[in-house]
Amino acid sequence: MQSEPLIFGKFINLLLKRSMKLVLLLIGKTGEKYLQEGIDDYTKRLRRYIDFKIEVVSLPGKLKNSDIQQQKVNEGKLIVSKMKASQHLCLFDENGEQFSSRQFALFLQKKMASGIKELVFVIGGPYGFSDEIYNLADSKISLSKMTFSHQLARLLCLEQLYRAFTIIKREPYHHD
Repeated sequence: MQSEPLIFGKFINLLLKRSMKLVLLLIGKTGEKYLQEGIDDYTKRLRRYIDFKIEVVSLPGKLKNSDIQQQKVNEGKLIVSKMKASQHLCLFDENGEQFSSRQFALFLQKKMASGIKELVFVIGGPYGFSDEIYNLADSKISLSKMTFSHQLARLLCLEQLYRAFTIIKREPYHHD
């Protein structure tokens, strides 16, 4: 049996139009053309539902060659520099909470209904996040028990965000 969405009817359209902003913050550019094409496609699709943007922050070349722990600290400083006090920070992290696609849609609905103005999802670099970022996070979500490259995780995240909005709007993209 399908679980029903939290919010029904015409109120969904009003909620999506007046809802929070959604930001996907990425560490470093996407290197593979095929991944970037998919990212561009799902970004375009998502913007039909919500005020959405992708922000990319990159370490200067000299800092990319530091040891792993220092690289995570430096990436953490970049993330903090982009954050505002009013934003809700959600990390995509292998140790985060796991959701089905319907549960993830419900998670987004609850965030929209809670009055959060801006929800920021972050996909870190290849080594994860610094302790500072883990401590600042309001939520942590895992895409899977499997490990994906941080580049591929971007596309998977966007597809799941798009899928969640089609579930919320009861559009025929998701099949149980």
